[in-house]
Amino acid sequence: MDIVGISEEEQEAIFCVVAAILHLGNIEFAKGADVDSSVIKDEKSRFHLNMTAELLKCDIKSLENALIKRVMVTPEEIITRTLDPVAAVGSRDALSKTIYSRLFDWLVDKINFSIGQDPNSKQLIGVLDIYGFESFKLNSFEQFCINFTNEKLQQHFNQHVFKMEQEEYTKEEINWSYIEFVDNQDVLDLIEKKPGGIIALLDEACMFPKSTHETFAQKLFQTFKNNKRFIKPKLSRTSFTISHYAGEVTYLADLFLDKNKDYVVAEHQDLLTASKCSFVASLFPPPAEESSKSSKFSSIGSRFKLQLQSLMETLNSTEPHYIRCVKPNNVLKPAIFENANIIQQLRCGGVLEAIRISCAGYPTRRTFYEFLHRFGVLAPEILAGNHDDKVACQMILDKMGLKGYQIGKTKVFLRAGQMAELDARRAEVLGNAARTIQRQIRTYIAWKEFIALRKAAIMLQSHWRGILACKLYEQLRRGAAALKIQKNFRRHIARESYLTVRQSATTLQTGLRAMTARNEFRFRKQTKAAIIIQAAFRCHVAYSYYKSLQKAALTTQCGWRRRVARRELRKLKMAARETGALKEAKDKLEKRVEELTWRLQLEKRLRTDLEEEKAQEIAKLHDALHAVEIQVEEANARVITEQEAARKAIEEAPPVIKETPVIVEDTEKVNSLAAEVENLKASLLSETKAAEEARNACTDAETRNAELVKKLEESERKVDQLQESVQRLEEKLANSESEIQVLRQQSLAMSPTGKSLTARQRAMILPRTPENGNVLNGETKVPSDTTLALSNVREPESEEKPQKYLNEKQQENQDLLIKCISQNLGFSGSKPIAACVVYKCLLHWRSFEVERTTVFDRIIQTIASAIEVQDNNDVLAYWLSNSSTLLLLLQHTLKASGAASLTPQRRRATSASLFGRMSQGLRASPQSAGLSFLSGRGLGRLDDLRQVEAKYPALLFKQQLTAFLEKIYGMIRDNLKKEISPLLGLCIQVPRTSRASLVKGRSQSNVVAQQALIAHWQSIVKSLDHYLKIMKSNHVPPFLVRKVFTQIFSFINVQLFNSLLLRRECCSFSNGEYVKAGLAELEQWCSEATEEYAGSAWDELKHIRQAVGFLVIHQKPKKSLNEITKELCPVLSIQQLYRISTMYWDDKYGTHSVSSDVIAKMRVMMTEDSNNAVSSSFLLDDDSSIPFTVDDISKSLQQVDITDIDPPSLIRENSGFGFLLPRSE
Repeated sequence: MDIVGISEEEQEAIFCVVAAILHLGNIEFAKGADVDSSVIKDEKSRFHLNMTAELLKCDIKSLENALIKRVMVTPEEIITRTLDPVAAVGSRDALSKTIYSRLFDWLVDKINFSIGQDPNSKQLIGVLDIYGFESFKLNSFEQFCINFTNEKLQQHFNQHVFKMEQEEYTKEEINWSYIEFVDNQDVLDLIEKKPGGIIALLDEACMFPKSTHETFAQKLFQTFKNNKRFIKPKLSRTSFTISHYAGEVTYLADLFLDKNKDYVVAEHQDLLTASKCSFVASLFPPPAEESSKSSKFSSIGSRFKLQLQSLMETLNSTEPHYIRCVKPNNVLKPAIFENANIIQQLRCGGVLEAIRISCAGYPTRRTFYEFLHRFGVLAPEILAGNHDDKVACQMILDKMGLKGYQIGKTKVFLRAGQMAELDARRAEVLGNAARTIQRQIRTYIAWKEFIALRKAAIMLQSHWRGILACKLYEQLRRGAAALKIQKNFRRHIARESYLTVRQSATTLQTGLRAMTARNEFRFRKQTKAAIIIQAAFRCHVAYSYYKSLQKAALTTQCGWRRRVARRELRKLKMAARETGALKEAKDKLEKRVEELTWRLQLEKRLRTDLEEEKAQEIAKLHDALHAVEIQVEEANARVITEQEAARKAIEEAPPVIKETPVIVEDTEKVNSLAAEVENLKASLLSETKAAEEARNACTDAETRNAELVKKLEESERKVDQLQESVQRLEEKLANSESEIQVLRQQSLAMSPTGKSLTARQRAMILPRTPENGNVLNGETKVPSDTTLALSNVREPESEEKPQKYLNEKQQENQDLLIKCISQNLGFSGSKPIAACVVYKCLLHWRSFEVERTTVFDRIIQTIASAIEVQDNNDVLAYWLSNSSTLLLLLQHTLKASGAASLTPQRRRATSASLFGRMSQGLRASPQSAGLSFLSGRGLGRLDDLRQVEAKYPALLFKQQLTAFLEKIYGMIRDNLKKEISPLLGLCIQVPRTSRASLVKGRSQSNVVAQQALIAHWQSIVKSLDHYLKIMKSNHVPPFLVRKVFTQIFSFINVQLFNSLLLRRECCSFSNGEYVKAGLAELEQWCSEATEEYAGSAWDELKHIRQAVGFLVIHQKPKKSLNEITKELCPVLSIQQLYRISTMYWDDKYGTHSVSSDVIAKMRVMMTEDSNNAVSSSFLLDDDSSIPFTVDDISKSLQQVDITDIDPPSLIRENSGFGFLLPRSE
């Protein structure tokens, strides 16, 4: 406001008026005593009425009368009538709208005056930004006015486009025909025509008091029943449809009459004119004297039509330029292009009509200079000649054989498609020229190689001559070296004699000095030993005295605690609670064990059946082999027998008679026998092969048997593990049952009798005494006189001060505390004031030790209401700092009540559970109890973080506070994820324009491209800086800040790495350089944020860092699989490396990915992994869990010193909070 020239007084007045409007909207009315009357509803509404009158500086009573009364002026008298609650609400809203409208008009006039707009200027440059056609499920008067405006602008746009085309063709003096375009004048006549238009009928209906939206709708139906642009819906009596240029829109006429009226109530005018604030009075100047009516009718529709008419006159007097904005999709996500939605927007915006008008003529046009500059290479002889530009263009087009073009006075007009044909011819000519240049370059390279070879020969000759010179130099150097050796040897002999004399003198001096030092050391050693003996003796005396005092104190404490523990044990034995959830888990695990046992038995049965089948098959094979061997032996014997018989027959036969036939017959027998032998050999060979196959099958069966044995052993091992899990769950079930008994007994321990109340009070007040330590050894005898004395002192005090509920003063103090912490109290140094104040108050009021209280619930409700706005990171960081500090104080202060009653064995069993961990973390050590007793300081000071035994409400408050801490942390982390998620989608792939500018190699374009490349990454860095600044300003512990950024960097790693693996266009060399440059920005941010706040966030990007490093390395085919998996990318799995290697492509240098052997090895390893049931997913998962516990926060945060915290001004002067003031005050 200062920039536009609004003074501080006017700014203050503007803020007061806006605040008055807000208060005015909160005023509510109730029904009065009289009929049709109303009054202010309650004190809250009365408060808002008073605040409105105070801000507007007007009379309260006059304001109230102006809202609930009306004055009617008649010729006879003035009548004042009251308004019912509904009419009063309408009067209130009318006043609010009137004030806001006058304030808005004043701001517009003020800004126009400040920027120095000259109303008499002849030149004007303006920007008109307006929505497109609106068509919702329910359309009212606002959509009607907006669509009316769009109809006007659409008519102007169509006429302007047609006029531009007509002027262009006329200016260039070319032959053209008339182009038709759509005119929507009939729709405009339907809306604004007088007297029969919709706006005129609406104004007429508003002038009659008894008109309703139904009568108005019926009037429209009767008037425009024959209009083709006006449609009456079938299922509605108050709706009507207008066929606009962009489509049909159905309007609901229910609120047309109310929204069209614009008048100021006379009572409101008089009230604000009489305001004591000059600014408010200037917004409502006195009306003219002739306006005697209480209210004057004014039409919004008529005013809107006049303003629109003025706007159109301005547009017609200027030279407009149109920019059409198109929404690619309705889900507002990147990389989604809805064709139907886009074409509908282009059609509604008139872009398609404009393109049709342009394409109907000559869509492509170039000046003579541009045409010759681009296409002159097609006819260089024409450019070499002395021709005019127009003639040269004509000659080029004729040479290319184009038809249908036009040549104007300064431009060439081409039909659709002719420019593409010319570009193709031009690319062919440029390609031939490029080949000529390459031939010349190769010639130059060959000449350079010859020059280099000649230069190498000359260099070789010069080197050989140098070698000869070196040999001559070596001879001369050896002679000089001999002289130097002689000189040094003589010097060595002289030095040896000198050193001998010097060493003798040094030895003598050393002996004398050592004797003196030993005497001095012996004396000091004796003195130190005497001091140590004295110190040990004094320490022993003091320690003995301290142990005796400590033993006495612990004995007294253990006696009383044993008594309390026995009482609590009797109560705990009476309580029980259902443990259905754990039993159900146990049943599920038992079912799982039974299922695995059944599977194990099934596998054993299958193994036994397999062994039996294998034995049977082996026996069958042995029998078959034995039978085959027997057949072979019988065949061999039969052959031998037949051969012997044949031989005998030949010998016994006569030598001449029938010699030839016998020989033939014997030969045939021999041949048949030989054939049978061959058949037997073949069958033997086949049986041998079958036996070999049987042996192989047996070997395979034994291998499968071994594998089944291994699986059986693994199943047995899993069964053992499940049995161990069942035992652990049973132990946890027992622990949970005991914890439930403790918690239930604490929640139900309230008894109505005075005796139990006294006993509870003793159990509550006793832990605040210094004697409540723990027993070091289990059996310690208690002196009877000490126990009796302690009980005699304690019982009167507990009986004189019984526990009571919070009185009225305490309730007021709690209300004041809640009101105080609901505000932003800020920080004192680096400590949150709200957390420290709440802790001091709860400790002083002893709220941790009472059985029932509501202060914890009210504090939790205050925090919950403060973080309802999830996108306000400043508020979330403020409460994250306060909740972590308060939780740290509670962690160091509270200890669970009743924990001492558990036995040591039971305490060890419950330490692993939730309540056991809580009790173990909060329980005080005996040494601290004894020291506090010996120091004599007492427990009355708030500056010491003393431990108190907390009751169930305090422990529940601590758990709720832990849950809110985790919730706030998750909200901050998720807000940052939502902010950087859209940017990560832009950061994974280099933009095409930037990639093209980098390929060109020009220095200036490279600088601009680099700036464009890191723009999205710098946006992410700005978001990280913004959140870091917010958390630093709110003093969030660095431990939580590190956890936030560690998870955010893990989220960035998962998003970028998964996108890289899922999109092939991202696995390129230039894209790797782009992502690497962005990661460098993140690394620089981590170094600037320091390790205190960034922590190990940079290490979370290891997957994307190694993947990008693999993309940008050179000579990938030379890398082996061992180098890739062990040195370059040790974190990435084989599946991930295989996907990157197969999807990689080099768009910059044209290099290849890794070698085919490496790819094959990867594929084999992936197959082995799939056989071993290893997960084949190559994507990463985002971890959204809470990465810390209460113990982690307690260990990481420093101790909070609450002594120097000044209380807020709201409770500083209250006597009930005097304990918050520093000691000096």
